Amino acid sequence: MSLKTKIPKEERQQSWLKFQSFLKARGLKVTEQRRLLLQFLVHLNEHIDADTLYQGLKNKDAGISRGTVYRTLDLLVQCGLVRKSSFGEDHANYEIVHQDEHHDHLICIECKKVIEFYRADLEKLQDSICQHYKFIPLHHSHQIFGICNHCRSEDADQINLSKKISRLNA
Repeated sequence: MSLKTKIPKEERQQSWLKFQSFLKARGLKVTEQRRLLLQFLVHLNEHIDADTLYQGLKNKDAGISRGTVYRTLDLLVQCGLVRKSSFGEDHANYEIVHQDEHHDHLICIECKKVIEFYRADLEKLQDSICQHYKFIPLHHSHQIFGICNHCRSEDADQINLSKKISRLNA
């Protein structure tokens, strides 16, 4: 189950205004390619890697280079509009950061499906642990790797599971 919903128009506009201010404050250009990239991410509202994003923009004839995609994604992460995550792959995934929204991830090592979840009790436990150790949390990322219901076969034996676990730890 995904927690993603359509991003309200006002939040989409605020994202673009925030990014414009971020760029101008650093003496960087506000370009049509950067606007299109942010717009694409906002409308997609899912996890995506940079190469897939580049191909999507290329298919829309956005006139954007692969380098511009990577540089703009880095800027969006610095700006706080995009979150960069690694789901045990060789490349990063990116997603739009919603206002006041936090979620964690279940990642299938077979099909690479990412399931977002939120559990208030888990967040409370993490807060309690931080308080116990007098630790001030700034950010956390909770990822659980395993095999989703779709990929798990009824007759999966322990040997196959052990092989998958050792492959994950390699």
